[in-house]
Amino acid sequence: MKILILNGPNLNLLGVREPDVYGKMSFDNYLEELRKKYPEETIVYYQSNSEGQLIDKIHEVGFEYDGIIFNAGGYTHTSVAIADAVSAVKAVVIEVHISNIARREGFRHTSFLAPVCEGSIAGFGLDSYELALQALRLRKRRHS
Repeated sequence: MKILILNGPNLNLLGVREPDVYGKMSFDNYLEELRKKYPEETIVYYQSNSEGQLIDKIHEVGFEYDGIIFNAGGYTHTSVAIADAVSAVKAVVIEVHISNIARREGFRHTSFLAPVCEGSIAGFGLDSYELALQALRLRKRRHS
């Protein structure tokens, strides 16, 4: 499978930003581990702090890749445009969050992405990404 892991704003600071919430590991280090664990999968990574660039990337890969594992960061709670982009593509999109957004500030309880994604995984730290990858693999096996 060809999978894009797409990270939104401030996720480039993983490992240094609020380590009590997001952990101490950088995403680059985590991604290296994930790729070693799943060498049979093509895992492409992209991160941007810009809403438009995230939308452009969804459009770019959304008709060619099997899946998108998407942590939109703060845009989860604010961006109708990103939700529209997810709705427009055929790739399976799984929303992920490192923290449990339901246990955080009230404004984080609403996701514009959840209704347009295949599913949502939150609260398992960086392992949320691996859980999403496993969900994509199971889905592919069931639909093959």
